[in-house]
Amino acid sequence: MTTPRVGQSVRGSRTGRPVMVALDLLGRRAALRVLWELRGPDPLTFRALQEAAGTNPALLNTRLKELREAGLVEHEGGYCLSAQGRALLQALQPLSAWAEAWGAVRRRAAKAR
Repeated sequence: MTTPRVGQSVRGSRTGRPVMVALDLLGRRAALRVLWELRGPDPLTFRALQEAAGTNPALLNTRLKELREAGLVEHEGGYCLSAQGRALLQALQPLSAWAEAWGAVRRRAAKAR
């Protein structure tokens, strides 16, 4: 699988619009987990990131390559989020809040059945 690029066809879109490219990239196995594990202030070594993300070396190598090419992850004395990666996590916070509220509603609905 190639790294999704703006302007090129991606899963779900022939146009390659930025939002569709981002969703393709973030929807890949372990991509969000890798970004989440890099949220801290200190860089992580490959081995520490592999352990934290609970993934295998081949998959982690692939995701890191894609996330680095996308400008979301940097390697400076370890792996860390770039400024764009940090901005992405901030942008996802409202979605996370919505998902928590939605999950609570769904749990209440399931209990009521």
